[in-house]
Amino acid sequence: MVSIYDLKPKFQRLLRPLCIKLAHIGVTANQVTIGALVLSFFYGGVLIWQPEALWVLLMLPVVLFVRMSLNAIDGMLARELNMKSRRGAVLNEMGDVLSDAFLYLPLALHPAIDLWLIVGIVLLGTMVEMMGVVAIQIGGSRRYDGPFGKSDRAFAFGLLTILLGSSVQTGPWISWYLWVAFILSGLTMINRGKKALLETND
Repeated sequence: MVSIYDLKPKFQRLLRPLCIKLAHIGVTANQVTIGALVLSFFYGGVLIWQPEALWVLLMLPVVLFVRMSLNAIDGMLARELNMKSRRGAVLNEMGDVLSDAFLYLPLALHPAIDLWLIVGIVLLGTMVEMMGVVAIQIGGSRRYDGPFGKSDRAFAFGLLTILLGSSVQTGPWISWYLWVAFILSGLTMINRGKKALLETND
């Protein structure tokens, strides 16, 4: 299934010069991973403080872009510049699900957003990433299949906050929008499980 994740190779090519410069000044993959987590935690705190402020909502797409850039850079540092480690693998997987929680759960405080839909999407997002890791446990590769992986969630939530931050009239469309995200998250979890089983001939 098509996913924004498919654009990752092109995105990495754009970031490679920056990645090399960071390595030359001694920045490690784990430091970049922790930096992305700290950024997410800090922004989540601001969103909890001002969940309806337009400027805060409009900041989320920027924060998500920086976070996704850092995620791509830490992966390149690990794979291409020999910084791969078991600690890094743990930080990377845990950092992704914690960052999602820090960035998205505070949106439930916005009066126009259904709290339980946000909670459900975040929980399903965690299960989606867990399914990707479980594939390794059964002898396959880490699964990143769509249609609603980490990059797609970031795009969806970024678009939602752009609309809210641009004073677009709230209404039932927000719940329908989030229901689509919820359903796509469930489909992604199932898709990753199927692909993992096919890969391992189970």
